[in-house]
Amino acid sequence: MTLPEFDEKTRTEIEAATYRRLIEHLRERSDVQNIDLMNLAGFCRNCLSRWYREAAEQHGITVSDPEAREIVYGMPYHEWQEKFQNPATEEQRAAFAKAHSSH
Repeated sequence: MTLPEFDEKTRTEIEAATYRRLIEHLRERSDVQNIDLMNLAGFCRNCLSRWYREAAEQHGITVSDPEAREIVYGMPYHEWQEKFQNPATEEQRAAFAKAHSSH
């Protein structure tokens, strides 16, 4: 399979649009808990916010963790937690421990 070729600006625009759609999707799917994302995919909304902060830092821009989380969650993190976060079940915690035992 040959991948399409395009210039760096177009690649960046496509990747940015993909990222924005991922964030939109995760905001729409507030029923999906972060622990489930971690257990299934190895990353969650908090990981995305950390990656956002780290990328900003690479450009000399300071973004705090709370600011980065608000960008990803679409609201302050504590509000999202109050509205949507459920306590982790024993099954979720066990799956997390198993999946991340080497970390």
